[in-house]
Amino acid sequence: MDIEDRWAITETLSRVGHVFDDGRFDEIDTVFSADVVYDMSAVGMPVLTGIDDARELAERMGPHGPVAHYVSNVVIGDQVDDAVAVDSKGLMLMADQTLTAVVHHDVLRRERAGWRITRRQIVPQRVDAASSDRT
Repeated sequence: MDIEDRWAITETLSRVGHVFDDGRFDEIDTVFSADVVYDMSAVGMPVLTGIDDARELAERMGPHGPVAHYVSNVVIGDQVDDAVAVDSKGLMLMADQTLTAVVHHDVLRRERAGWRITRRQIVPQRVDAASSDRT
């Protein structure tokens, strides 16, 4: 995988926050594939199948959903055919001003329009890992 692909993958992950936080739901297809599976079950939300489900949930959550998404610590795995597994860390600023830390486990696929997330699993950041004794 060349540096241009790595940059485009990271750019796709970064764009997610802008699309959702700005309410630009007509641009969801710039980050997700049409057949995306978006699994948020580990944080008490549904598993969404397809881009229309993702758009519908975002519109329904409106002001009750996260107001800001942040992504960092992007680690891109090996490319197999036109797909690649990517892990990243995320912070979501919620409407009540609390922060939620998560880990994204993504699979991105190269499509005609560029790299798109075809599978996303969101899991909460493990508290025990962050608070373990490191003496």
